[in-house]
Amino acid sequence: MATTPPTRSPELRKDPVTNRWVIFSPARAKRPSDFKSKSPENPNNNSSSCPFCIGNEHQCAPEIFRVPPDPNWKLRVIENLYPALSRKLDHPNGQNDDSSSELSGLGRVVPGFGFHDVVIETPVHSVQLSDLDLSEIGDVLIAYKRRIEQIKQFDSIKYIQVFKNHGASAGASTSHSHSQMLSLPIVPASVSTRLNSMKEHFNQTGKCSLCKVQSKDLLINETSHFFSIAPYASSFPFEIWIIPRDHSSHFDELDNKKAVDLGGLLKLILKKMALQLNKPPFNFMIHTSPIQITDSEIPYSHWFLQIIPQLTGVGGFELGSGCYINPVFPGDAAKILRELNVPI
Repeated sequence: MATTPPTRSPELRKDPVTNRWVIFSPARAKRPSDFKSKSPENPNNNSSSCPFCIGNEHQCAPEIFRVPPDPNWKLRVIENLYPALSRKLDHPNGQNDDSSSELSGLGRVVPGFGFHDVVIETPVHSVQLSDLDLSEIGDVLIAYKRRIEQIKQFDSIKYIQVFKNHGASAGASTSHSHSQMLSLPIVPASVSTRLNSMKEHFNQTGKCSLCKVQSKDLLINETSHFFSIAPYASSFPFEIWIIPRDHSSHFDELDNKKAVDLGGLLKLILKKMALQLNKPPFNFMIHTSPIQITDSEIPYSHWFLQIIPQLTGVGGFELGSGCYINPVFPGDAAKILRELNVPI
């Protein structure tokens, strides 16, 4: 009679980048290789009413730019029709900082000036980001860079968050492949916490926390300029980070060659995730540095791209404590994804 393999004991790990504690509790889950999405994304291929499809540009909010700049475009950057912040709002002297905010008995208030943009990654409704070739994904990444460089001209903008929601349960309002950029007049607390945590690691070790793979057991795939890992204290099962090999504080330092290289690795990881996890809804976020950082902050500020497949929910414990429970050890997730062969 077959015996059941012993279950690993739970343990707590603290992430040196996010400064977050994570409980790894494998007894709460089945085998790591059995993890599958319970609600795989099934894109709606009805493009007749989709405003993001080519030919329906008139249904969209104003365009910022397109690539190439002609009717047969491959990608477009447009204003969000339902923006979280207003680009038309008056803001004092172009500044939104402590000098322009108001402090009342309830808290601090800053005018809601900012930019909320949409990057339409393909003109074809049925094509997903992972279906594009390496150079086309590179074009999407360079579009992020180009828009960031435009927005940096506004002194009132302090931080720019690039993100992608894929699938309704991951927050996507349409199945047409797109990503978003939200430019904020403040630096979010999570960004400040991340930088402070990276600073603490640098002060203790003299090294950037992301410049090298800390353990080969966490490595998934690598290219000339990037490597992908399951982070040491991943908050979510099969969470993946893609990290530049060369130390870089800001995403918009990316050049065309590295954009294609990153596009290839991103495509591979998304393909592997879809095959292994049954096409799960997912989010990806680019964690970069605030627009303005000091010279002393550069040695420990290192941007990375985080991918989170939606496999488990967030409950009261996580919301109340800020501590997450992950049923899959990152080394197990990395091994499964590393050994998975996917043609691209």
